[in-house]
Amino acid sequence: MTETEADTCRRHVVPALQVAGWDTAPHSIAEQRTITDGRIVPVGRGFVRKPPKRVDFLLRYRRDFPLAVVEAKASYRRAADAVQQARQYAEMLGLKFAYATNGPEIIEIDYFTGAETPRTSYPTPAELWARYRAGAGLASDQAAERLLTPFNHTVGKGERYYQQAAINCIVEAILKGQRRMLVTMATGTGKTTVAFQVCWKLWNSRWNRDGAHRRPKILYLADRNILVDQPKDGIFAAFGDARCKIESGEVVMGREIYFAIYQALAEDASREGLFRAYPKDFFDLIIVDECHRGSARDDSAWRVILEHFAPAFQLGMTATPLRDDNRDTYRYFGNPIYEYSLRQGIEDGFLAPYRVHRVVTEWDAAGWRPSRGDLDRYGRAIPDEEYRTQDFERVVALRARTQAIAKHLSGFLRKTDRYAKTIVFCVDQEHAAEMRQALVALNQDMVAQHPDYVCRVTADEGEVGRAHLGRFQDVDTRTPTILTTSQLLTTGVDAPTCKNVVL
Repeated sequence: MTETEADTCRRHVVPALQVAGWDTAPHSIAEQRTITDGRIVPVGRGFVRKPPKRVDFLLRYRRDFPLAVVEAKASYRRAADAVQQARQYAEMLGLKFAYATNGPEIIEIDYFTGAETPRTSYPTPAELWARYRAGAGLASDQAAERLLTPFNHTVGKGERYYQQAAINCIVEAILKGQRRMLVTMATGTGKTTVAFQVCWKLWNSRWNRDGAHRRPKILYLADRNILVDQPKDGIFAAFGDARCKIESGEVVMGREIYFAIYQALAEDASREGLFRAYPKDFFDLIIVDECHRGSARDDSAWRVILEHFAPAFQLGMTATPLRDDNRDTYRYFGNPIYEYSLRQGIEDGFLAPYRVHRVVTEWDAAGWRPSRGDLDRYGRAIPDEEYRTQDFERVVALRARTQAIAKHLSGFLRKTDRYAKTIVFCVDQEHAAEMRQALVALNQDMVAQHPDYVCRVTADEGEVGRAHLGRFQDVDTRTPTILTTSQLLTTGVDAPTCKNVVL
C-alpha cells in the first residue's frame, strides 16, 4: 500500500521532531497549523472561501516565537518537491529556517546563509535558537530573553501570522538599536494590535533606552482623538493605571503608557508647545500612528515634536505605501522593516475583496457653468466659469449634484440591502451635513422607524458623533446605518459590518 503524506508525517516526521526535543516545554510543535482564512470569492449576493493555507509543522521555540516550518511530502516523492512550499510559508511567516522532507530525506533551508543543505536529522531547539541569535546579531542574553517575552493572550482573538511576524520584527529591531522604524500595514489588518503587543513585550521585560531597572515610558501619538482614544480605552486597557492621555495643557509624568494627539502637544502663535515641558529624553519609545499624515515633513509643526524627543526610539506606522505625497515619511523613518499589503490581506482572506460601482453624474461628465444670477449657499453670486469635479464642494457647492448622489445611493440600497452599513465620505463637514439632510429626505420611511438611520460623524459632533460611531461599529446593532463624514474616518475605523464605502 502506498504511503500517504499523512503517513509520512505520522511515521517519520513527528518521531524525528520528538527525538530532537521539539515537543518538550517550553518548545512546541504546531501540527497542521492554519495560517490564513482563505480568499473570499463573491458569488451572487453571497460568497465562498478558497481553501486556507496550512503549514504541516510549525516549530516554536516559545509559544509566540516560531523558528521554522516543516513541509512534508509522501515518501514516494522527493524531499525537493516540498522545498518551494516550505519557502513560501517560511517567507510568509518571516522565518529564517525551513525544512522540506519526504520522511527519510530532509533538506534544510537557511535564510541567513542562503544554503539548502541535506540533513539526516532535525536540529534541537537549543541548536536552532543559537543559530538564529548568531544570524540575527543578538549577542546579548538579556536582549534574547526580551525578544522571547510572551504576548498578552488575555485580549483579542490571537495574533494572525503576519501580526506575530511584525511584532517580533519590531521588537528585534529595537533590541538591536534601530532608532527609527517604519511598518506599513493595510487598513483593517491590525496595526493597533501590533503596537499593543510591542509595548506589552517591552513593558513586561523592562526594556528601556538606558538599561536601568525600570519599565519604559512610551508615547502613542496620532493626529485625531479617535486614533488615540480607541486604542487607549480598548486593547491598551490591559495596562491599567499605567496609561494616561496628555490633554488640556496638563503635564503628567508619573505614568508609563502615554497617549496624545499632536495638537495637544504642539506649539502655535499663542502658546509654547506642551511637549517642551517634558525632558528630551523622557520617552523611551514613540509610536506614531498614521505617520504619513504630516508628522515627518520637514516643514511640519508636528515634526518639531519628534525632533525634540530625538533620543527616543521612534516607530512610524502607516497603511500607505510609498508614493509622491509621502516621501518625507520614508526619508524620516527609513524603508519599512515590515510590510503587509492590501493585496496580501485580500489574498489571505483577512480583508474582503471589493467591487467598484462607478457612477458619473452629468455635472462630473460634462462640467457645469452657472446661469446668470445663480447664488452659492451663502447668497453670493457664483463667478461665471466652468466647474469640474475637483471644484465641486471646494470652489462651488452644487446642491443638485448632492441630491443626485443621495438619490442614487438610496436607490442602490433599496435594490440591495437598506440595512447595509454605509460610510459616505464628503469633502468637508458642511458637505457632510448637506448629504445627511438629502439622505434623510429620501429615506423618511426608515428614519420614521429609526431616527438615527442617517447620522453625520465629524469633529463638530464631539461626544454625540462618537456615540453614533460606537453604535455603527457594534456588530449587534442595525442603526446608524448610513454615516456621512469628511476627514474624521479617513484613517480607518474598526467597523467589521460596513458593506459600502462611498467616495
